[in-house]
Amino acid sequence: MEQTLIVIKPDGVEQKLVGDILSRFEKKEFNILKMKMFNFTKEQAEELYLPHREKSFFSNLVLFIISGPVVAVILEGSTAIEVVRKMIGSTKSYEAAPGTIRGDYGLGLTENIIHASDSKESFERESKIIF
Repeated sequence: MEQTLIVIKPDGVEQKLVGDILSRFEKKEFNILKMKMFNFTKEQAEELYLPHREKSFFSNLVLFIISGPVVAVILEGSTAIEVVRKMIGSTKSYEAAPGTIRGDYGLGLTENIIHASDSKESFERESKIIF
């Protein structure tokens, strides 16, 4: 069994998609191990997005994730990281396939409904920031 982190971003919370999104993971037989709703501080957001610090969109990522409440969840299941990444779809929502979370609900690049860890190392680093 493997664990991964998802964060339903402010746009997903505002659109009242938390239940719909979580039900997709439950139907895929992932276990929810931890969950909390909170607001990122600027410092937490900068730490979360540290790998993108030198990119032109870094400040937009930070500003967006601190703009409202989020729901963070640790999921557990077989090949969780890979499967969850496939379920959420392309980072650019307008390129995400229909049937993926971003393809069905996302609006753009930063406003793309959900964040998910992309590796075991990312999961370990990101989950310590939140939990």
